Amino acid sequence: MAAARRPPTLVPAYVLHQYDWSETSLVVELLTREHGRVAVVAKGAKRPHSQLRPVLLPFQRILVAFGRAGRTAGDEGVPEVQTLRSAEWGGAGHVMPAGAALFSGFYLNELLMKFLPRLDPHPALYDAYEATLPALRQRGGRDEPAMAAALRAFELCLLQTAGLLPDLSVETATQAPVDPAARYRLRGETGVAAALGDGELDGAALVHAQAALQHGSLVALQQACLPHAAAWRGVLRQLLHYHLGLPQLRTRQLLVDLQNLERRTA
Repeated sequence: MAAARRPPTLVPAYVLHQYDWSETSLVVELLTREHGRVAVVAKGAKRPHSQLRPVLLPFQRILVAFGRAGRTAGDEGVPEVQTLRSAEWGGAGHVMPAGAALFSGFYLNELLMKFLPRLDPHPALYDAYEATLPALRQRGGRDEPAMAAALRAFELCLLQTAGLLPDLSVETATQAPVDPAARYRLRGETGVAAALGDGELDGAALVHAQAALQHGSLVALQQACLPHAAAWRGVLRQLLHYHLGLPQLRTRQLLVDLQNLERRTA
């Protein structure tokens, strides 16, 4: 007598990106806690009555199961992918971010797509992503200081996870402790260094951020970023672009283009 087939193991995931695979199917890039970033083929997901269509949405926690590697798409430059076996809601549906908050959500997804290799799990970063999303949904993203602090905290977590963030509590070249009352620069090529002129960041901002990172508390890191969110924005943007080798991320450029269009049509 044949053994009963075991149901597939479901793991929590978020949709980061999706694109066409065929006339009826999609390749979906997922962020999972157990497996990291995973590419799966969602067969038939483009059909009008597919049960996957209303489930494979960004910024919604879903439960997925995927199986053995599927075919290889040489022409599209897509490496070997898994086959999506099932996908269902992972809890109550959440309101989608809107306006600038929606672009911020896609910005987080773009960062993860560019910085994380496939099948390289980072549970703490998954948890940080999951905990950051509510800040984008809060009152439609209109609490701008809190949303900005949440974005800066996630960027710091991502850089630390990728091994690209120096110890913020010491000067990189000299290993001298950072003076909370002094001003500092943070650069991809030099790390933390004493400021030239007025500088960019208070030493206190660096020390508090490093303490929160060491503690592993995203809430503490968001609170540390809140008073200095504007300064952190420019510093981290330069750092991210340095390590990516890009002058601008697509989501940032699209937001700038839309803002310019609004000004011209106002």
